Amino acid sequence: MVQAKSQFQVVPADRMMHLPTQFFSNLVKKANARIAEGHDVINLGQGNPDLPTPAHIVESLQSAAANPTYHRYPPFSGFLYLKEAIAKRYKEDYNVELDPETEVAILFGGKTGLVELSQILLNPGDVCLVPDPGYPDYWSGVVLSGAEMVMMPLVEANQYLPQYEALSPSDVERAKLMFLNYPNNPTSAVANRQFYQDTVSFAAKHNIIVASDFAYGALGFDGKRPVSFLETPGAKEVGIEFYTMSKTYNMAGWRVAFAVGNKDIVRLINLMQDHMYVSLFGAVQEAAAAALTGPQDSVYKLCATYESRRNAMFSALQEIGWKSNPSAGSFFAWLPVADGYDSVSFADKLLEEANVVVAAGVGFGKHGEGYVRVGLLSSEERLKEAVYRIGELKLF
Repeated sequence: MVQAKSQFQVVPADRMMHLPTQFFSNLVKKANARIAEGHDVINLGQGNPDLPTPAHIVESLQSAAANPTYHRYPPFSGFLYLKEAIAKRYKEDYNVELDPETEVAILFGGKTGLVELSQILLNPGDVCLVPDPGYPDYWSGVVLSGAEMVMMPLVEANQYLPQYEALSPSDVERAKLMFLNYPNNPTSAVANRQFYQDTVSFAAKHNIIVASDFAYGALGFDGKRPVSFLETPGAKEVGIEFYTMSKTYNMAGWRVAFAVGNKDIVRLINLMQDHMYVSLFGAVQEAAAAALTGPQDSVYKLCATYESRRNAMFSALQEIGWKSNPSAGSFFAWLPVADGYDSVSFADKLLEEANVVVAAGVGFGKHGEGYVRVGLLSSEERLKEAVYRIGELKLF
């Protein structure tokens, strides 16, 4: 007897159908396919730190993992000692006072917090102001919330800072949340104190919550330390800042970050996470506290390493005639494409003919067209080799 074919189907929720394409997963597939063909590929297209976590942080984790207290569920919102360590670091680095109990939330990586925030604050019909180009996962959170995005163009002529006066009054009226990110991914630009003062005034006037993504906060060059949004008077009244251990301490795989600032937003983040998680493994929290309260020599050394890599790469770029302004912060370089190419066709050419992976600028938004993002995430020798390979294509 032939059985009737089952009509059972899994139908996803509408929100799953509208998620943005995962740009970096496609980039990884292209690179891996090239590697599988046997080519020596230099992958500068991702933002994955290439250096190990400092030894004293690893040793703290190894020791703490044996503590039976950490084999049980941790407190839902995390251990107070980690929040105190976060507050201590912000006081020492930025002279910002934080109440560990009410103004600090522990996160499962910065990406998680950034995506959660839109779902916490936005309803369908609300507007979120998003930088263009910018980190694509801002888009993910907004789509999951059912809200709308209004892009804020970041252009070289304005030092890659948004111009609030250029936004539509109707969009500003409907806006409830705004994302900022300095040092910036992908442009490597930094923000100054005046910009943040203008931002606080703009946000307060229009009742817009500011989400400052400070993922690259430790990575400023030429003797200039990046400014924290929370250093600005009034910042805690209008917003929050996200900080990840991934970049500062090479802890990308550890998935630990935090949000600091407005106590009402912190409370809402903790409430959301109470329904989703039971905080981080306690040994990871202890190691994170050790990173924040221990010697910061490794941070200074890391920043110096990226600056040295930047200098080596831009020197090589100058040799081949590829002109661009050196990165001011982050661990990226933002470079114009050669004449006759768009960002995707140029990135494809570099992969196919030079075996160098870069990220097409349009993957970060419409205003990223005409550029590629290059990670300073390999040795100076490999960075220079990548540039010289590209130079052999005679594009500049």
